[in-house]
Amino acid sequence: MPDLPPLARFGDRLATGLLDVTDDPAALESAGFWAVALDFEGRVTCARFADVRETPVPAPAPGAWRGPAVADWTSSLDRGAYTSAVSRIRKRIATGEVYQANLCRVLSAPVPPDADVDALTALLARGNPAPYAGTIRLPEHGVETATASPELFLRRDGRVVESGPIKGTGRTEADLLEKDHAENVMIVDLVRNDLGRVCATGSVTVPDLCAVEKHPGLVHLVSTVRGELRAGAGWPELLGAAFPPGSVTGAPKSSALRVIDALETAPRGPYCGGIGWVDADRGTAELAVGIRTFWIDRTRRGAATLRFGTGAGITWGSDPEGEWRETELKAARLLAVASGTYDANAEGDPT
Repeated sequence: MPDLPPLARFGDRLATGLLDVTDDPAALESAGFWAVALDFEGRVTCARFADVRETPVPAPAPGAWRGPAVADWTSSLDRGAYTSAVSRIRKRIATGEVYQANLCRVLSAPVPPDADVDALTALLARGNPAPYAGTIRLPEHGVETATASPELFLRRDGRVVESGPIKGTGRTEADLLEKDHAENVMIVDLVRNDLGRVCATGSVTVPDLCAVEKHPGLVHLVSTVRGELRAGAGWPELLGAAFPPGSVTGAPKSSALRVIDALETAPRGPYCGGIGWVDADRGTAELAVGIRTFWIDRTRRGAATLRFGTGAGITWGSDPEGEWRETELKAARLLAVASGTYDANAEGDPT
């Protein structure tokens, strides 16, 4: 394992000087600045840092990141397995077991043992800038994650909480279908119910529904759900109600999670989890949904594997080949950045 000091980056905010690490979200109600990493399967890592300052993500240093060759990437579900799983979800929808389920696959490739996720962050900041970009590097605690997430999971300002679920993806706005709007509305209803479990009665609202947002290489439909935490509800209760994020599970959430467990062949880990920061002193926080996310897995012998997840929301109106293409679209630019083949001056996006 490389000797890399712990750090966390969120936009232009850099946190260093690790104080302590815990898996108890109740610690987020205490003092200090915390970096938070939530695996989809439920592992919680909260790291408190002593020093936080504003500083831009540094420019990529030549040779600092040696990414995998494009041909080295493998997928937990190949094209045939993925499209078959989409068809199986549609059958479950037909029987009423589930209305929507997010089907994901995990891509993996070897990287050198000294791979530094913060060096990858420098490339992502220029090749795929994102509103909720974040990095947490805690090698001794098994967390080396960099996200270029476009999606807000939870923002908190005092007692007010907000979520920004994304559902609906296309290369351009003209590509967005009726299915995309229906899917977004369905997930908004789920997020309203999740927040309603911990928010004051009548306080949950939807200020924006199905707004079109442009991101590098694609567009999304994004909604906003807002509420005010009821008295006595804090981070343990909020995460207990809202996690994992509804946009990357499905509806009903409990049924969608059973479908995911039955059909996906690799754990999602940080992908589709949560990554962000909590400033307990100011009562503010911002956690992203862990999509467009890379992470490094290491073996005891020191071998390192870079992983990246991609997926799509499956409804009755889904076309299996179309959903496969959506996972390709979401991954293309980011894999090119990580593999060193992305050309910022080229027209269009890599395929």
